[in-house]
Amino acid sequence: MFDVAFSELVVIALVALIVVGPERLPQVARTAGHMWGRLQRYVSTVKNDISNEMDLEAASKMKQDFVQQVGEVEQEVKAAQLTLEQQILQAQYRQSPPIDQIDIPSLDDATKKPQ
Repeated sequence: MFDVAFSELVVIALVALIVVGPERLPQVARTAGHMWGRLQRYVSTVKNDISNEMDLEAASKMKQDFVQQVGEVEQEVKAAQLTLEQQILQAQYRQSPPIDQIDIPSLDDATKKPQ
């Protein structure tokens, strides 16, 4: 994370020894170590939260794409269904005899009483 060489660490330790003093230096170092650990855990937690949010957004995007694709397939199936229905109706129309050749009983036949 930080690019600190060994010589720079020695200078920081000497300055800390002079400023804090030899009696309090171990306690200050321990406290600094605890704070460093807390910072690392906090950064790790933030990274995990960001990663989870990105995964959630990716899943949401995948869901939207899937729903869109399902809608497109549904429209294609409906179009194919209409085409098939039209073809069936056209085939039935071609097979039916012309109207002038159909034997339609007259109304007189329907009103006659059976003998």
